[in-house]
Amino acid sequence: MVADLQDRASVREALRGQSFDVVADWIAFTPDQAAADVELFSDRTRQYVFISSASVYQKPPTFYSITESTPLYNPYWQYSRDKIACEDLLVREYRQKGFPATIVRPSHTYGVTQIPAAVTSWTHPWTLVDRMRKGQRVIVPGDGTSLWTLTHNSDFAKGFVGLMGNVHAIGHAFHITSDEVLTWNQVYEAIAAAAGVKPNLVHVASDLINAFSPEQGAGLIGDKANCGVFDNGKIKSFVPGYQATIPFADGIRESIQWFEKRPERCTIDVAFNELSERILAANDAGLRMARG
Repeated sequence: MVADLQDRASVREALRGQSFDVVADWIAFTPDQAAADVELFSDRTRQYVFISSASVYQKPPTFYSITESTPLYNPYWQYSRDKIACEDLLVREYRQKGFPATIVRPSHTYGVTQIPAAVTSWTHPWTLVDRMRKGQRVIVPGDGTSLWTLTHNSDFAKGFVGLMGNVHAIGHAFHITSDEVLTWNQVYEAIAAAAGVKPNLVHVASDLINAFSPEQGAGLIGDKANCGVFDNGKIKSFVPGYQATIPFADGIRESIQWFEKRPERCTIDVAFNELSERILAANDAGLRMARG
């Protein structure tokens, strides 16, 4: 079935006479998109899975361990606020009309096509490895000791598939993450080790990064600069046997090897490199001034 999702008439035509066990929407980011899905699929699916984000959880956190009952509050990142608004709409539709929604909140999930980091180029992820291999300095937010959780997509899939068609999951929200927790220093060191080098890490305040790049800063202050430690008890109780089994050191080694076999994917983000150098120069100037 082919239709332009922005053209709801064409979507309704494509779906005419169709019904589904499960509909999962990964690209609904705003309440109007979620509302359009409710209209389209109310009578067409037994379960609607909305892909939200773990960034919706309270920022800054008031408790180190995140559960599905952690308050949803993120005044720093519009992306997260829009996801919260989508969730609110779907919960209301479930409570008032029985719309069969299940909410899934992935955290920092990666696969072979990604080099996950806190400050990086999302469109040209090899840029970070290139900087490391050239001995260039790499920015780590804060002092690099905040705790973070990275989840391989094949591990995420185990929990996600277990929720699909699971009647017990309707009306519930879940995050699906690894139980491995690393500091950002450890994350960057693991990337460098997989690349066969020792990293030249420079710690830079998230506020300074945000001052130079609100785009990078929103994802830091609204998410990655905070500790992200998840209690996966709920997904494990709804999907018996769920367990993330791929440590980051193994997953990132696989990613590095994937890129190395595809030189055409090893592209460099010139603008990100220039931004990094401006941030580093400002950080150097501040340190020189402080040291007299």
